[in-house]
Amino acid sequence: MDKNLLDIICCPVTRLPLEILDAARLDTLNAAIRNGAVKNASDEAVEEDFGEALISRDGRLVYPVRDGIPILLAEESIQWSQVAG
Repeated sequence: MDKNLLDIICCPVTRLPLEILDAARLDTLNAAIRNGAVKNASDEAVEEDFGEALISRDGRLVYPVRDGIPILLAEESIQWSQVAG
């Protein structure tokens, strides 16, 4: 993930800055995905592990990064509370 890009993008829902999801939380997210416990804001089951993800500064919303491109669509966001809850 390009640090310069990370400095200028923000969460489309909260308008807060985004940061890279650290390895421990990424592992937690991927374990929840494998267990079928994760849905995005469109209420669709998330079925593929994330290689990389971004999280809003308040720790509420997670966005996938695919092929180095952040997918900043509100409907693709994942509530962190369903993962860590």
